[in-house]
Amino acid sequence: MSACVPTRTDHSSRTPRPSRFRRPHSPPPGDGGNRPRRFRIAGADFSASICVFLIALPLSLGIALATGAPLQAGLVAAAVGGIVAGRLGGAPLQVSGPAAGLTVVTAELILQYGWRTTCAITVLAGAAQLALSCVRVARSALAVSPAIVHGMLAGIGATIALSQLHIVLGGTPQSSAVDNALGLPAQLADLHGPAILVSALTVAVLLFWPHIPGRAGRIARTVPAALVAVASAAALAALTGMKVPRVDLPSWSSHALPGLPEGPVLGIAAAVLTVTLVTSVQSLLSAVAVDKLVSARKEPRTEGMRSDLDRELAGQGAANIVSGALGGLPVAGVAVRSVANVSAGAVSRHSTMLHGLWIVLAALFLVPVLDLIPLPALAALVMVIGFQMVNITHIRSASRHREMLVYVVTVTGVVLIGVLEGVAMGIAVAVAVALHRLAKTHVTTEATAEGVHHIRVRGQLTFLAVPRLSRALNQVPPGDGVVVELEGSFMDHAAYETLQHWRDSHAAQGGRVEITGRSGHRFAEPAPGTGSAGLPHSTEPTHPARSSRSAHTCCRPWTPWRNHHCADHAAAPPLTPGRASAGVGAGQLATGVSAFQRNTAPLVREELARLAREGQTPSQLFITCADSRLVTSMITSSGPGDLFTVRNVGNLVPPPGVESADDSVAAAIEYAVDVLEVQSITVCGHSGCGAMQALLTAPQEGAQTPLRRWLRHGAPSLERMRDKHHSWARISGRMPADAIEQLCLTNVIQQLEHLRTHDAVRRRLAEGTLELHGMYFHVGEAQAYLLKGGVRADGTGEVFDRVGPSEAEDRTENGVEGGAEGTLEESRA
Repeated sequence: MSACVPTRTDHSSRTPRPSRFRRPHSPPPGDGGNRPRRFRIAGADFSASICVFLIALPLSLGIALATGAPLQAGLVAAAVGGIVAGRLGGAPLQVSGPAAGLTVVTAELILQYGWRTTCAITVLAGAAQLALSCVRVARSALAVSPAIVHGMLAGIGATIALSQLHIVLGGTPQSSAVDNALGLPAQLADLHGPAILVSALTVAVLLFWPHIPGRAGRIARTVPAALVAVASAAALAALTGMKVPRVDLPSWSSHALPGLPEGPVLGIAAAVLTVTLVTSVQSLLSAVAVDKLVSARKEPRTEGMRSDLDRELAGQGAANIVSGALGGLPVAGVAVRSVANVSAGAVSRHSTMLHGLWIVLAALFLVPVLDLIPLPALAALVMVIGFQMVNITHIRSASRHREMLVYVVTVTGVVLIGVLEGVAMGIAVAVAVALHRLAKTHVTTEATAEGVHHIRVRGQLTFLAVPRLSRALNQVPPGDGVVVELEGSFMDHAAYETLQHWRDSHAAQGGRVEITGRSGHRFAEPAPGTGSAGLPHSTEPTHPARSSRSAHTCCRPWTPWRNHHCADHAAAPPLTPGRASAGVGAGQLATGVSAFQRNTAPLVREELARLAREGQTPSQLFITCADSRLVTSMITSSGPGDLFTVRNVGNLVPPPGVESADDSVAAAIEYAVDVLEVQSITVCGHSGCGAMQALLTAPQEGAQTPLRRWLRHGAPSLERMRDKHHSWARISGRMPADAIEQLCLTNVIQQLEHLRTHDAVRRRLAEGTLELHGMYFHVGEAQAYLLKGGVRADGTGEVFDRVGPSEAEDRTENGVEGGAEGTLEESRA
């Protein structure tokens, strides 16, 4: 079905994105905050609420019809879902109401316990959701396999479609999907012409309305397809005088309210659990999907607006309590209406709440109009929704991830037995599949012509695979060389002990053992020793839990070439005269590129393809030193497209207009600030900087080499450090270790001031759309420090607030409340 046409939004003014190095100071738009604000409804919210209302009105009536509940119950649930869940929920743009995914559950409860008890079960389910939100388990609900969730929805959709098909054909649905399927031939033999005609018109409009071509189609799609379909069917039935059943809304004075639950305690408890499970999972998954839609829309007013899942669960619980107490259907977040809300340009929760208000007004004042709607049209509407819940994309996804068995079992269980039972069956099968994959480990052995045995282990190495691993290891003759290739990502303690003991025993008999990972990185590197063939053999393996700290596993993806601890990655011998064409460096480069293509490229290809299509939109300009030990992506946990990086010797920023200034740095600054519109610039220095050491110790006279000419731009930093009017910078409460470290710190502050003199930077600072940050990375400590005192447009210092209870203590301890130098504070984000 179609949604309303999205309203135009102005992207010309770009809202600054939160810096990667700090938390945003302001709350997300439309939510939270302590400042008093006037109540104001945006025009986009008003138009979006009307769009959602026009979709929700016929759907609510149709879902109520499909469950066998009073038709007014659907309107009550839609109004409560919009107003209560919209106001209290944690997903501002999600629309809640009666959901098609709850149709089968609610219909079964009404058939088994009656309507008044079903309302009481809805209230109890809402209370259970409130309790779950208090213990903050909303995020854990997302741990359920998508194959189970999609299978549950597909099973519910198939059940709905089968039941509503009988109404479309002019009959009455049975109590279960099996009975509906068995009774379908008899129903086909006894067709009701007017019902079929009305239903056919409804289905035709639903399917073809979104695909009307040209400008007329764009104008037509401003009206939701569901409203047009139901209105067309009503007009056809009224103009031709067809005898088809129509909506009959009774007086609100006779509306049934909940009563005390009547039935077996275990049955009621199972019903409450089922409603809680289905409503919670559907609402949370819908909220996550809405977040993706909002972020893809790149609307400035909604940027940074993310769902609070625990709050959303609480809002859904409150809505179910109110809906059940007022005699309404169970409430859940609904994907169809939520997508329509986002597509229509909604920017806050006001659109959701307004749509609930329109439902209330329609239920009070449009009853004569609603009574004209034919019931077969509503049944056809819900039937189409049921078929759409069997999503071909979900089926392909389950097949691609080898979870088709889980999907099929869940669908079958939901259709044949029930929702809760089907989900339980799906979970059981998913656990069994996971255990099977964990135990499915292939161990193969291959001997080369050189007498080296290659043992390849594909899969997770757990205790279940120990017998096969031991059998392969024991087939290796004593004293021979062995290469064990582990291509899994996990090794448990039993497998580790087995591999360790065998390797020690084999090494003691003069054998050679090399254990490598999937990308060639050693899991258990041989220690220096002598083997029978003159190769080193291992005496102490490295446990996976300690691999990140051990010298045996020091070869990480970000140091593939040189590391003196690793035999296969040892430093290449220095080039000698006449050997420059030996290709040592080229070989290292080719090896690194080959490893990237083999191991890393498959993981980043999709993201890089997206960046190639959409272009780069980095949030930061990162100016740092060319030192090989400073890996920017590692210390900032950034990836492709995050940082626009400028590297040079000494992380220097030449001021504009200085003699022999380097235009390449100025050009990069101008491009990043004016074209890419970065939101912050960071100057990052580091410990042991060779440029600062040369600046401090090198004589000023002598031949002016390119390096010396470049270091002239660091002279102001040296003067600043020696100037008695400037206080020395400190690192997290301590003084610098020596003069070189002090110069490294001072240089960061001085380069920030140089940066402020560039026209583009000065203009953006004056507009308040750019921030400057200082950073210092201590290589030996592997610790980053952020400059707590920044540089504003007027040159004065500014103390950054650090989130945490010790903020006041830190300021007192540092002794600087806003000096020009500031304090470098330790970053522990």
